[in-house]
Amino acid sequence: MALTAPFWRRQSDRWLYDSYMTEMAVSEARDHLAELIDATRRSGDPVFVTRRGRRVAVILDPEVYEQLLEDAEEALDLAELRAAREDDDYIPWDEVKADLGLA
Repeated sequence: MALTAPFWRRQSDRWLYDSYMTEMAVSEARDHLAELIDATRRSGDPVFVTRRGRRVAVILDPEVYEQLLEDAEEALDLAELRAAREDDDYIPWDEVKADLGLA
């Protein structure tokens, strides 16, 4: 089982995309699944699993996956906030705090 150069690298508290990708056929991944999971957890590098040359799954370290989800949710929240501000359809934070008795 040969894993190539890293795809993700940690910088501060973020995972960043790198220019390399690891791919492995389903049959090879099946034969080496425990080793593949251990290597992925150790390095943080995801591995695309392929069937007939097409990517069908990704094995990814849970910390990287959770960070990706957090980043995606944050991006969606920011986009929704921007849209609400453009439509002038939002409640200012000071007003929310006052309504909740926090101000």
